[in-house]
Amino acid sequence: MTQAPTSLEKTADIYDEHETDIQVCEPIFRDYGGHIRFSGRIVTIKCHEDNSRVKERLGQPGEGRVLVVDAGGSTRCAMLGDLLAQKGVDNGWAGILMYGCIRDAREIGEMPIGVKALATIPKKSIRKGAGETDLPVTFAQVTFRPGDWLYADEDGVVVLPAGE
Repeated sequence: MTQAPTSLEKTADIYDEHETDIQVCEPIFRDYGGHIRFSGRIVTIKCHEDNSRVKERLGQPGEGRVLVVDAGGSTRCAMLGDLLAQKGVDNGWAGILMYGCIRDAREIGEMPIGVKALATIPKKSIRKGAGETDLPVTFAQVTFRPGDWLYADEDGVVVLPAGE
């Protein structure tokens, strides 16, 4: 392939075109953002029940990228709420894939950003400054590497290597 697919292409079509190189997430995520279809280069965070790094990263320029957060699949607290999602919007992030929970789902659903997560819960996370950034993370049968391409829509989430 000579160029990356556009954000307007369906994940099913991207899969058909790149069947041998593509990774497909297990269907465990629900849509919460105002944009169901989103795509961009991946930026990663690995953190567990501490959203300090999420706040930090969403406060930086997103440049159309997608923040992939490995929160360990925890359903004990929310790692994203409306205030952090708004930071993402204000700073130009295309979307957030959260392997964990969010809160303020109604407000996030009205924002021009893609957000996929496992579920919602009203309990907020702690902030102690824990977590790692810019490393490969694996969940939902996919390894997400910084710089790779993530595409999300109504059918799910797919990832193409950066060289594609």
